Order: sequence, then structure tokens, then C-alpha cells
Amino acid sequence: MSNADLLPSLLFKINQNQLALEAAIMELTLWVEPRGSAEVAGNDRGALDTISKNNGC
Repeated sequence: MSNADLLPSLLFKINQNQLALEAAIMELTLWVEPRGSAEVAGNDRGALDTISKNNGC
């Protein structure tokens, strides 16, 4: 199998990993926010914004 044949599979897996990380960060954000850590929650939301912007490309 050539590298060109592997590229779509690799890109799909990278995208799946990105979506999983986005979900995990969101879960952590939802857990942290009610516990009063606004700074951490803000940082998490910033990371989520970056993921969302890059996912639309």
C-alpha cells in the first residue's frame, strides 16, 4: 500500500482524535465551571474555540 493510499485513513484518524479531545475538554470545562475556577474554564473555552475554528477549515 502506498503512502497516498494511507493518507485518507490517517487524516480521518487525526480528525477523530481531535473530536475526542474536544469532547474531553468540554466535559472538563463543565465539571470545572460550577466549582468556581473561572480562569481554568476560560482557558478551556479558549482551547475549544481554537478546535472549532480549525475544524471548519
